[in-house]
Amino acid sequence: MTFGRVNPEFRLEDQGIEGLGNVFYNLMEPALIEAALKKGEGKLGNGGAFLVSTGKFTGRSPKDKHVVKTDSVVDTIWWENNAAMSPEGFDNLYADMLEHMKGKDYYVQDLVGGSDPAYSINVRMVTELAWHNLFIRHMLRRPDRSALDGFLADFTVINCPSFQANPERHNCRSETVIAMNFDKKLILIGGTEYAGENKKSVFTLLNYLLPEKGVMPMHCSANHAIGNPVDTAIFFGLSGTGKTTLSADPSRTLIGDDEHGWSDRGTFNFEGGCYAKTINLSPEAEPEIYATTSKFGTVIENMVYDEETFELDFEDSSLTENMRCAYPLEYISNASAEAQGGHPKNIILLTCDAYGVLPPISRLTPAQAMYHFLSGFTSKVAGTERGVTEPQPTFSTCFGAPFMPRRPEVYGELLKSKIAKHGATCWLVNTGWTGGAFGEGSRMPIKSTRALLAAALDGSLDRAKFRKDPNFGFDVPVSVPGVPDLLLNPRRTWDDPAAYDAQAAKLVAMFSENFTQYEGHIDDDVRAIALG
Repeated sequence: MTFGRVNPEFRLEDQGIEGLGNVFYNLMEPALIEAALKKGEGKLGNGGAFLVSTGKFTGRSPKDKHVVKTDSVVDTIWWENNAAMSPEGFDNLYADMLEHMKGKDYYVQDLVGGSDPAYSINVRMVTELAWHNLFIRHMLRRPDRSALDGFLADFTVINCPSFQANPERHNCRSETVIAMNFDKKLILIGGTEYAGENKKSVFTLLNYLLPEKGVMPMHCSANHAIGNPVDTAIFFGLSGTGKTTLSADPSRTLIGDDEHGWSDRGTFNFEGGCYAKTINLSPEAEPEIYATTSKFGTVIENMVYDEETFELDFEDSSLTENMRCAYPLEYISNASAEAQGGHPKNIILLTCDAYGVLPPISRLTPAQAMYHFLSGFTSKVAGTERGVTEPQPTFSTCFGAPFMPRRPEVYGELLKSKIAKHGATCWLVNTGWTGGAFGEGSRMPIKSTRALLAAALDGSLDRAKFRKDPNFGFDVPVSVPGVPDLLLNPRRTWDDPAAYDAQAAKLVAMFSENFTQYEGHIDDDVRAIALG
């Protein structure tokens, strides 16, 4: 049977998906929570939040992500970074998944990726779990109910956690699979309940489609000055670097916390919600995000809670350090209803330096910005990917390699051309360690990071006195109001300056070795940075 609002000429049967049990189209939050409770998928928490566990997988499975190698994409995919799947393997996977789905209930959301209608795509999400439908309803953008009557999807995503892939038959790596077929406009997800795979599959899709339209897809958060969208700032960074936390500034308007595009019209959010880490979340440091954890419909993932009172434990990471909450953008009081801004005035590259070498903030030339953007140095934070239990230094090109189907130079050239055309001041911000490496030093104080960012965004930091960093050559402020001078010079925060010098030399060498892959793909200015 069919329930809910849907285009009568665009049901799953019209897409060749037949033999299912009940199909629920475009249910709203109360109905989805009711369905999830009936199926025993989670618990109703305080304020109407929905508490779930994602089971075996509490983070993404990037090694299980595949792109189908068809003639139309064979020359445009970055195959060194994206595992290939044969068309025959995908066809077998699709047929076997559809057979597995027969007789079972499924939930469908017809949603939009992208707040700018000039560049948005329609996405149909088909999920086995009702709470996954709730999650993706938060994460993507919800069209008006009236628009559902004529909705047609550009791409369809089918998520079936109970399905286990067969590596030999399906030409994949393991029983867990995320398979993208650009020709058939299909994405298939199986063998994992981790909800983040839903949103990142759409992000990967947009990362492939939008560069052909001259749009720079970005793994970044964004905000703008209140009442002044022209004063827009974007924050690049991998999970755990502070994109969500630092963009949720009450003195600025939030555009979005994770995925954006930069077109000739300005900046626009791909999503309609936020997906925030909740470990050590506090009402003092992050009051708006904290408040969402007890609001109706917020999805609380993998958090320990009191079985009697349902009070959340924000410090207990026994399930995972990647505990999260997913909520609609409007739950943040200063969020932009349009989710759009102007061309970025400031570009912030966030890095979590587990070596304790980088300063808390540095000003970059355009060439230095390209060098650090392509390098994408950070530390994978515990829990964001399977098997990561403590910070691991890594280079993730463009601060988002797991989501980039095209070669990094495609995104690098787009960013370079947009900076040149529209102008922007670029900053590198270290939210990682100071006073020593991971295990010896301490995390950068968030109060100081906020003060430095505030000074960068209001323009006052440009008037500060700067020194030249001896290791990387970028400009580092000597003194900033509200920030200890000691913190601005990481070498002085170490008990043993010689140990810092050795660590810095090690990091510089790592940067140089990593950057050799871009030789022949960069211009002379960036090459000069790479060669020191």
